[in-house]
Amino acid sequence: MENNKCDVILAHGVVATMDDANRLVADGAVALRAGKIVAVGPAAEVLREFTATEVIDCTDCAIMPGLVNCHTHVPMTLLRGLADDLRLDVWLYGYMLPVEKKFVSPAFVKLGAQLAAAEMIRSGVTCVNDMYYFEDTIAQTLADAGMRALCSQTIMQFPTPDAASADESLEACEAFVTKWKDHELIVPVVAPHAPYTCSGQLMRACAEIAIKHDVPLHIHISETEQEVIDCKRINNMPSVNWIHKWGVLEAKVIAAHCVWIDRDEMRMLKKHGATISHNPAANLKLASGIAALTDMLDEGVTVGIGTDGPASNNDLDHFEEMRLAALLAKGSTRNPVAVPARQAMRMATIEGARALHIGDKTGSLEPGKAGDVIVVNLDTLHNTPAYWKLARDPEALYTQIVYSGKAGDVRDVFIQGRPVMRARALLTLDETGIRAQANETARQIDQFLVEREGDVLRKLAAIGGVTQSESFEVQVKARLSDATAIIASVQNQTNGLKVLRHVHYRQYDTYFYFDNDPSRLRYREDERLDENGGVLGSRSRLTLVGATGEREYDHSVLLSRVRFFSSADRSLRFYREYFKPTREVSIEKDRLRWEVAFEDQEIFINIDRLVEPSATGNDMFLEIKTRTWSLKDAQRKAATIGDLLMRFGITDAQLLRQEYVEIAT
Repeated sequence: MENNKCDVILAHGVVATMDDANRLVADGAVALRAGKIVAVGPAAEVLREFTATEVIDCTDCAIMPGLVNCHTHVPMTLLRGLADDLRLDVWLYGYMLPVEKKFVSPAFVKLGAQLAAAEMIRSGVTCVNDMYYFEDTIAQTLADAGMRALCSQTIMQFPTPDAASADESLEACEAFVTKWKDHELIVPVVAPHAPYTCSGQLMRACAEIAIKHDVPLHIHISETEQEVIDCKRINNMPSVNWIHKWGVLEAKVIAAHCVWIDRDEMRMLKKHGATISHNPAANLKLASGIAALTDMLDEGVTVGIGTDGPASNNDLDHFEEMRLAALLAKGSTRNPVAVPARQAMRMATIEGARALHIGDKTGSLEPGKAGDVIVVNLDTLHNTPAYWKLARDPEALYTQIVYSGKAGDVRDVFIQGRPVMRARALLTLDETGIRAQANETARQIDQFLVEREGDVLRKLAAIGGVTQSESFEVQVKARLSDATAIIASVQNQTNGLKVLRHVHYRQYDTYFYFDNDPSRLRYREDERLDENGGVLGSRSRLTLVGATGEREYDHSVLLSRVRFFSSADRSLRFYREYFKPTREVSIEKDRLRWEVAFEDQEIFINIDRLVEPSATGNDMFLEIKTRTWSLKDAQRKAATIGDLLMRFGITDAQLLRQEYVEIAT
């Protein structure tokens, strides 16, 4: 009789097994013992064969496998609502990465993981595939909460919050995998972040760790169209082909997003046993696109469902993801029978588990599998009437859960046979304390951003690439009617000039102005031209310029302040949306530049033609400038520029005090 003793029996609910036969049991029961499912069947039979310490009445409820969240970043619960309604690049590089650099720590990820675990358990998620930093802390936090989790240690080519280098990331990742490999709830995972943040060699090193320890490899693939365009331009092949080239597909791959992969890439993933996490809500919110889910399923790829991070979704509600997965597939293909409710529910349960390479352990209600079970209350107003109870269509249960069900309908949650929520009460987490700590963290982050938003320099520094500290320029401008004589003097190296370098540029300048900051930010695109006007190359820079006219010398020579230079590796649109100027002015000019030695000074001589806007169509200017580091040096260089003006025959009447942007406006 002892062999028939169980810990818990969930009885008298409709059991959705999600097994290969999609078996439904109208008045069913599930028996749990020592963390495992030992029986699934009609309630009368199970109760006759087994006794239990506790029998839980599930009348008017569905008994089903716990939901499987195939891709997320759980500590980002602390960043939800922080910077919404932005493009992906502005959101990521302008806000998420700077905030993460400042705040992410073991304490941060622990709190974020606790908040996420509470939310996921409340919505019936029993297994999650996370990807973040300090994953050892996250693993311990989720295990303490009683959650099943794949914990994916992020690896990138550049420094991250938990590693100063890629080598350090790899070393820490392997130690993490070794530590957690045999845990009953936690599966350690290697996570090269994406093809655009990892080199081929780094990808291969990650794959080797995953293969050596027989653990999954979790990676973002083809989330945005631009990512695919860039991969083809740089590597001459699509993203899936590129990771295949570096041996990544030899591991047990979980590919997140895959919004922009084609059928050939799908077949390649299928051939190598790689799986996909479809993340409909986040891809919609960030306007990344709609994944070709029906094509993936037609090609036989295993697809699960993920929420993505709660900063880009903004919740961890897997009922919402099930519904969206089904509805988007129908709407995008104009086929109302594409991805029916049962298939969406399978993707959230057994197919999700298979997508995480743990379908043998969880995802369906079958004897021998882990006791990951949820009880969903179907006796609610939004679930009325209950066609699922009637005889005509037994499979109406799936449509009821997918199209009408809510996360708040989840009543009880068992993971590994242990209760983590009963009657909507969390048993392993202090919800009140977690919420209070999360709100305090949000206050600190908000204060950081408030202080940053009011300072253009801090916003510039936050996105990286500042390459030079504050400097000053001594410069003068003069309007010319004809530059021929000056050009000849420079090229012939008369008047004591020695040419060190000569360049021809076409320059496109956009100036950002701000109501709360006297400085202005210039975004410049330089095109270097050959003798025939062909483009040899280009570069882009940001320059933060202080107020002009710091000091004026004879002949209207100005000491002007140039605060900081920064590389500009993103588009003008990105900087416009990130810095949010109150006004902007654009100018275009043609520049002949000579770097010369004159009176032991290094001087830049520019002959500039203002192309757009142009008042006369022949706006020609001479600009002479040099850098300085002290007032005494500035005075000496101002005198040198004055001497050069006289040698060029420039009169004071030709001199200008304005910058080009001021002349243009």
